[in-house]
Amino acid sequence: MDFDLSEEQRLLKESVDGLLTDSYDFEQRKKYMAEKGGWSKTVWLKLAEQGLLGLPFAEADGGFGGGGVETMIVMEALGKALVLEPYLATVVIGGGFLRHAGTDAQKAAHVPSIIDGSKTLAFAQLEKNSRYDLFDVSTTAKKKGDGWVIDGEKFVVLNGENADTLVVTARTKGERRDPSGIGVFLVPANAKGVARKGYPTQDGLHAADITFTGVEVGPDAVLGNPEDSLALIERVVDEARVALCAEAVGLMDESLKTTVEYIKTRKQFGVAIGSFQSLQHRASDMFVAAEQARSMSMFATMANDFENAKERSNAIAAAKVQIGKSLKFVGQQSIQLHGGIGMTMEAKIGHYFKRLTMIENTFGDTDYHQRRVADAGGLV
Repeated sequence: MDFDLSEEQRLLKESVDGLLTDSYDFEQRKKYMAEKGGWSKTVWLKLAEQGLLGLPFAEADGGFGGGGVETMIVMEALGKALVLEPYLATVVIGGGFLRHAGTDAQKAAHVPSIIDGSKTLAFAQLEKNSRYDLFDVSTTAKKKGDGWVIDGEKFVVLNGENADTLVVTARTKGERRDPSGIGVFLVPANAKGVARKGYPTQDGLHAADITFTGVEVGPDAVLGNPEDSLALIERVVDEARVALCAEAVGLMDESLKTTVEYIKTRKQFGVAIGSFQSLQHRASDMFVAAEQARSMSMFATMANDFENAKERSNAIAAAKVQIGKSLKFVGQQSIQLHGGIGMTMEAKIGHYFKRLTMIENTFGDTDYHQRRVADAGGLV
C-alpha cells in the first residue's frame, strides 16, 4: 500500500507547516493564551484565509472536499505547534455533525461562517456521571409546539466559553442510559436560559460548564433524528478520536525532537548527557513508540471510511489504545530526560506532556478502549 502523500496533500502540509512556523512559536503561544478566551482570533482568521477551516466540507457547501488524510495532516501540524485554537471543536466535531446530518438550510446557516472564521462551535456532551458513555444522557429536550425545550447540565465543554453555537445532546424519551431516545440540537450560545462558566484546562485550552434552563429552540435546531441519533454521535466522535490520534503524533514528534536537542546540549560531568548510551537507548525507544503511534494513526484514518460501523469503531478504538500507550511513554520519558526543568511552566516540554495527557483522556482513555477491543474479540 502506498502511504506517500499526493502532490496536493504535500502542498497542504507545506502550507500549514509554514503558517504555524511563522505564527506559532512557544513565546507567541504564551501571548495567545493571555487573550480573551485563551486563543488568538488573528491566527484563527489566518487558518481561514488558507482554507483550513473549510477543508473537510463539500465543495457544494463552500469547502474543499478534503478527506481523512487532509484532516490528519492538519491535526499533526496543530499538535507540533501546540495550537490553542478550537479546530477540533469547531471544524472536526461541529462541522462533522453538520456534514453528516445537517439539512441544506442548516448548512447554509452555519458552514459559511465556520469557513470564514466568524463562527466557532462547541460540543456539549459530557455530563456529571456519564464518564465516556455517549449514550448516558440526562439532559432533556421536551416537545413544545413545533420546537423543543432543553433542560440540563453539561461539563468540560471545549471552547464552550467562546462558542457561538453549541451542539447539544439531549434525551427526548426513555431512561438516562437508554441507547435510543437521544437527539442532537444546535443551540445559540446566547439563547435565553443558557448559562456558561468558563475556565482554563490543564493543557492551556479553555472549557466551560454549561447549564440549560428552559432553553427554547425551533424545529430547525434538530440535527438528524431527534429520537435516534446515537449512531450519528458515535460517528462524529470516532472522527474526533481519529483527529486526536493525529494531533498526538504531532505532539510526540515535537516532544522527541525537543528532548533530543536538549540532551545534546545539557552537560553533566563535562560532557553532553546525550553521549551516555543509556539515554541514547531511551531516545531510541521514544522514536519507536512515536512511529508505532504514527502507524496506528494512519490505520485509524483509513478505518474512518469503513462502511461497517462496528469494524470502524473497533479499529479506531485499537488506534486509541496504541496512541495512549505511546504518548504516555514518550511524554514521561521527555520529562525525565529534561529533569526538573521539564516540570516548569517556562519549559515547553511540560506543556506538550500536559496536552498529551489530556488527549489520552478525551473520548475514552486507554483502559476504556482496550476493554472495547477485548469485548469485540480483538482487532482481527
